[in-house]
Amino acid sequence: MKKFIVILAVLIVSCNQADPKEQLKNLNGYWEIDHVELEKDSVIKYGMSPYIDYIELKDSIGFRKKLKPEVTGEFIATENEEKISAKMEGHTLKLKYSTPYDQWEEEVLQATEENLVLMNSDGKTYYYKKYKPVISQENEEKE
Repeated sequence: MKKFIVILAVLIVSCNQADPKEQLKNLNGYWEIDHVELEKDSVIKYGMSPYIDYIELKDSIGFRKKLKPEVTGEFIATENEEKISAKMEGHTLKLKYSTPYDQWEEEVLQATEENLVLMNSDGKTYYYKKYKPVISQENEEKE
């Protein structure tokens, strides 16, 4: 039964996969973690996280950094930064990360203007949504 579910999930993801070149275009920006699906049908749902991820790629090379949003609309950056290289392998887009302490890889399952879904080598799937500030400058200008 477990093998059937895994095969079904792979088929669904494969059929819905977008062009890796299009996915690559949508990676840049501010991303807020929504939830993580673990291996055994277990989901960790996140509320408002104090940190968001900022991804910046140019010519398939870049970085990911944790930022703490401020009510002023600015961000406080953490000192940690992960180097990223994006590689297209067949019909999939892989993100290869490195820090002075570790290296790992994630597969991009979905990358649209509003959503980002990544799966790591342990089978954990991370769901992100585009970060939207609680208080936007547009709202302040209207008041």
